Amino acid sequence: MRFAVIGAGAVGGVFGARLIVAGHDVTFVARGTTLNVLRTEGLTLESVHGNVHLPSVQVTDDPATIGTVDVVLVGVKATQVAAIAPSLRPLLAPHTAVIPLQNGVEASVLLARELGDAHVLEGVCRVIAGQSAPGRIRHMAVVPHLEFGVRAGHPPAAAVGGAIPSIADAINGAGMQALVSADMAVALWEKFLFIEPIGLVCAAADESFGTVRSVPETRALVDAALDEVIAVGRHVGVEWPADAKANLWKRYDSLPPDERTSMARDLEARRPSEFDAQTGAVVRLGQAHGVATPVHDVLRALLLPRVVVA
Repeated sequence: MRFAVIGAGAVGGVFGARLIVAGHDVTFVARGTTLNVLRTEGLTLESVHGNVHLPSVQVTDDPATIGTVDVVLVGVKATQVAAIAPSLRPLLAPHTAVIPLQNGVEASVLLARELGDAHVLEGVCRVIAGQSAPGRIRHMAVVPHLEFGVRAGHPPAAAVGGAIPSIADAINGAGMQALVSADMAVALWEKFLFIEPIGLVCAAADESFGTVRSVPETRALVDAALDEVIAVGRHVGVEWPADAKANLWKRYDSLPPDERTSMARDLEARRPSEFDAQTGAVVRLGQAHGVATPVHDVLRALLLPRVVVA
């Protein structure tokens, strides 16, 4: 299949590299130093599932030079989605599926606003990875996982919907995991519930998963933040499973103790982050629906001075 991977950072780098190794035609869209490194040195993936060095990859800073593709994987930061969405139009054929990989709950809406409901699916990506340097990706844990499907209330064009099984086969055939979900609203918010509360507290405490979950006070803070996200999600229509929070704590307690979420790593390094798309979204949606979010209000105010805007 022909893929355009928008963004060659952690997520785009992992998915793009594995798809190339599996024999798919992949072109990255990158900019700045990352663009130059990919052109001159290729892409390096240091992975718990085996290292990959691709000395030559297809890369451009202009999507219009690629032509139409089968799948567009949008891997830029959530805060960049609205800005890059119009540039993706030249990639679209009648059958082209656009799948967002961002953390957050607003990316598909922003993409559909520019590209139309006919092309945009909902996507949820799960992997623990980071960009150690331009063109060099470190994949620390978790088999790369893409859950995707039709956006609630917004069915795609028939050709796009018909391509979903082939996209899943491509992801699975590249040594990753694809799951086609019938209820992407729940899947999207379940991931958001997983990453945002512990990422927020790790960032505020400037500590790793292991420390945050082992200190009773920060563990309680994560628990309170979980309650706030669950309440906000319920008010926007998410039907949470009864054991949602209990299952989240099982996952939190199994995370690599020395790691933290990408949002926390970005805030620590003073890089552009998804802070507004994650914590900011909880506060905005809470205000819009009359849901109190005191933990998020305080920690958002505490972290705002560290936020770098792309």
